Amino acid sequence: MSMDLNDYTIIKEGEAEILMHAKNEVFYNKTQVNNRDMSIAVLRTFISRWKQEHEALLSKRNKSAAKLPENNVTVSEVDDTLNNSDVNTEKSNEECEGPAEKSQDDTCTTSEEPVKTEGKVRGELKPPRVLEALSASGLRALRYAREVEGIGQVVALDNDKGAVEACQRNIKFNGSVACSKVESHLADARVYMLTNPKEFDVVDLDPYGSPSVFLDSAVQSVVDGGMLMCTATDMAVLCGGNGEVCYSKYGSYPLRGKYCHEMALRILLACIESHANRYKRYIVPVLSVQMDFYVRVFVRIYTSASAMKNTPLKLSYVYQCTGCDAFHLQPIGRTVSKNTSVRYLPGFAPVVPQECSHCQKKFNMGGPIWSAPIHDQEWVTNILSDVKSMKDRYPAYDRISAVLTTISEELPDVPLFLSLHNLCATLKCTSPSAVIFRSAVINAGYRISGTHVNPLGLKSDAPMEVIWDIMRCWVKNHPVKAQPADQPGSVILAKEPVLQANFARAVASLSKAQAKKVARFLPNPERHWGPKLRAGRQITSKHISLLGEEKVNGCLSHQDSELDAKRQKIEKLEDAPAES
Repeated sequence: MSMDLNDYTIIKEGEAEILMHAKNEVFYNKTQVNNRDMSIAVLRTFISRWKQEHEALLSKRNKSAAKLPENNVTVSEVDDTLNNSDVNTEKSNEECEGPAEKSQDDTCTTSEEPVKTEGKVRGELKPPRVLEALSASGLRALRYAREVEGIGQVVALDNDKGAVEACQRNIKFNGSVACSKVESHLADARVYMLTNPKEFDVVDLDPYGSPSVFLDSAVQSVVDGGMLMCTATDMAVLCGGNGEVCYSKYGSYPLRGKYCHEMALRILLACIESHANRYKRYIVPVLSVQMDFYVRVFVRIYTSASAMKNTPLKLSYVYQCTGCDAFHLQPIGRTVSKNTSVRYLPGFAPVVPQECSHCQKKFNMGGPIWSAPIHDQEWVTNILSDVKSMKDRYPAYDRISAVLTTISEELPDVPLFLSLHNLCATLKCTSPSAVIFRSAVINAGYRISGTHVNPLGLKSDAPMEVIWDIMRCWVKNHPVKAQPADQPGSVILAKEPVLQANFARAVASLSKAQAKKVARFLPNPERHWGPKLRAGRQITSKHISLLGEEKVNGCLSHQDSELDAKRQKIEKLEDAPAES
């Protein structure tokens, strides 16, 4: 296939290079370097864990196989016993949710069954197969193939002919390693995943917009113990701009609070869990991040009809007060344990009265959302240490290390968060410093941390009664002007505090990263760092806010020169003498 390299720009990211045409034919967004770097970091940790789990499984099988002559049992019986035992190597999310049945099938599925040789069981672990369901230029697939050690085949799909041609061109451009590992296909991702059930160890969904239409087929395409990586960029929908649209796509109603971006993460997780449950499967989140203009979740998928019963324990509705910043979670289900049996029952309700007990206003109700932990802190620690040890191999090292550092200090078992500025806005008072407020919460006997979603957000297990008592004590020392009696702030301040807050500085009021002055929230590296125009759309002057004036002017001048060349060609044809 001949081509003029002068029509293309070479873009290098990590160890991969791609050819981008001057026209907006195939989608590429420089901003997603953060997304791709984070995915590579998680993929490296996943492969390492995957090997460890396989070795642990083989070790257990070898020990059982060694006892065969004594017990007179067959290898198949040993394998059945092991497969049905509780060998879940993941740190279960149910630890934070009370008593519940454990998974029966949480072992990592390997590509080849172990075989008996001389009284022992041996098994070969094949390199993990990765599916990039929406590849566009193929940059992500190429980076996976060239940068992740131990990776196997990478299948890149797209249903646009131009994108597939661009991907194949980029595969050849990246040399023998890319050609041997990456293959590109023209296919509908949904059909391809449905016709290849449990075929891929990792499935990566990074669509332009909502991933909702791909989730049902994606959860079927992942092997047991495999990884699903999913991005959603329709943040206006997920954050409450169009609640009815969010409900139709994700089966959950969003609320417009300061925590809306974390709620978006939890809505996406609840939606993936819902799709997985239809096939007796369930998810275990290992990392969930909100960066730039999107949310990205990394979940492992397992098959277990018994563990699937715990899903109602992980989902909750949210009641958000319309007057103050108070919110309450209503779990969908609960369990009752008696001896060795566990009964699954509906959750107790309601958790709130008709009117807020703090400001006497009504509640809005949203959800259901994923209310179990959204990160596995052990995974986060491993990913962060891996990123730091290979910092030169991550183009967006500063950003992803900052996000991972903040996540590593979050309270894992506290859904959503409060905004200190919102609390003060309700009371019309001056704001205490974050250190002073954190100290008061810690001195009251509760935990508190920041959140990676919002630099002003604070996660705490303190009930709202304690939070408002702390603010009442603050206002007593820092008086405010009188407000109308029906205002939420006036109603809250009219009550005397039950708890006398202690604002003395606590040792744990600063996190380790804050104490060491580690950067956690970085500014954008350049202007117009955000979403880009969909592939195929003609770039016009109205896209300056998305792309920048220089980029738009360059594209417009290129379009004008093409039009001039076409016009001259037509004029030459018209001036040429007609053939007799």
